[in-house]
Amino acid sequence: MPHKFAEIAFTPTVRAMQARQGSRAGYARMDAGDDYNHRLGDREAAFIAARDSFYMATTSETGWPYVQHRGGPAGFMKVLDQDTIGFADFSGNRQYISTGNLRHDNRIALFFMDYPNRTRLKMLGRIRSVETGESEVLERLGDSSYSAQIERGFIIEVAGFDWNCPQHITPRFTDGELNEALKSLQAENHQLRSRSASQNEARVAGARSQNLNAEETLGEGPMELVVSGVRQLTARVRAYELRDPSRGNLPAVDPGSHLKIPMRLPTGVMAVRQYSIASNPLRRDVYEIAVQREDGGSGGSRAVHDTYQVGTRIRLDLPMNHFGLHDDERPAVLIAGGIGITAIKSMAQALYARGGNFSLHYAGRSQADMAFSERLKQKFRTQASIYGAAEGNRLDVHRILSAAPKDAIIYVCGPDRLNRAVKNIAVKLDIPRENVRLELFK
Repeated sequence: MPHKFAEIAFTPTVRAMQARQGSRAGYARMDAGDDYNHRLGDREAAFIAARDSFYMATTSETGWPYVQHRGGPAGFMKVLDQDTIGFADFSGNRQYISTGNLRHDNRIALFFMDYPNRTRLKMLGRIRSVETGESEVLERLGDSSYSAQIERGFIIEVAGFDWNCPQHITPRFTDGELNEALKSLQAENHQLRSRSASQNEARVAGARSQNLNAEETLGEGPMELVVSGVRQLTARVRAYELRDPSRGNLPAVDPGSHLKIPMRLPTGVMAVRQYSIASNPLRRDVYEIAVQREDGGSGGSRAVHDTYQVGTRIRLDLPMNHFGLHDDERPAVLIAGGIGITAIKSMAQALYARGGNFSLHYAGRSQADMAFSERLKQKFRTQASIYGAAEGNRLDVHRILSAAPKDAIIYVCGPDRLNRAVKNIAVKLDIPRENVRLELFK
């Protein structure tokens, strides 16, 4: 039994065109499997509930298609159950083209768009009109906070749906979204300004107490960077922004690149440690690394946490990459454990920017301990899955690899036990060795 959306949309003519254009093999896997995409899950319900508009296509008795935009308050399209959605039909220009078309042919196509996050859900279904006599149904579809007049309601039986890739979707933002974003930035700016003097005094006092030379530049490499920002991501993880001292462009990097960061260990000995560049590889103004403090380790992470501050200068080698991302159209499965997210995060950003097909799986002890988890959930709503063991949500490697497309490239960065699990299960599932790529903690 095939994927329901494909069963309807992939007619013989469409399939012939896919074969002619070379994409048929990629869509063939939609013809079989457990996920038929005709029953709404939590992901689809949450996505629809957040929308304040959608596009609806109908067909007239003359065979002409007609597309209409429908809008209202966020969530005006109601998810009634796993098979059914419905909405109140607010009074508009009173042309009644869609309403008239539906009396001839009750089949519709819907597009739900999330422009800021470049995500879209397309759906096929059959629709029926709910007239004023069905007051209980209309009351369920209505919204008391919205004053527009309701002429009727519509109930839609879902026949199939499919998530589209983000390619070619231009991000757009509403006034409310922009105002909210600016509000938080303005508040943050005010807080930073008000705390600036006391923070500088605290940094100077801290540096003196640790016998640091404020003029010292750590390392001897050809590239000079300065710490321009420090953020506490979790109780143990801090992010450090590194920029060119003159604010010039930094050398371009590929996803998965790392830096050899110099530091003075508690013993006074100079050392270097490798840290992945977690920032968007498209950025040239800054590199960001995230360092998890390990008090029982060799002292490198403690040295960074204890001595790196805004203004710290370092000299180091140019970025290197032993964990490169493929540049063709094959799908990717990204798996990260703990602080291994730093290498995987840049890959997800690069794939998202180029409209690539990927899924991201990030596991940790608890979501409170997982750096970037909230940002990743917001950025990659449809691609990211977060697994916090403390919340009873554990990463199932076998399930993930079993569901992966046959030609997927699998990237893993995490503790040794996670790397071993992926390697062993990949062998059992006959996944080619060259399709599994690991980045080891250094």
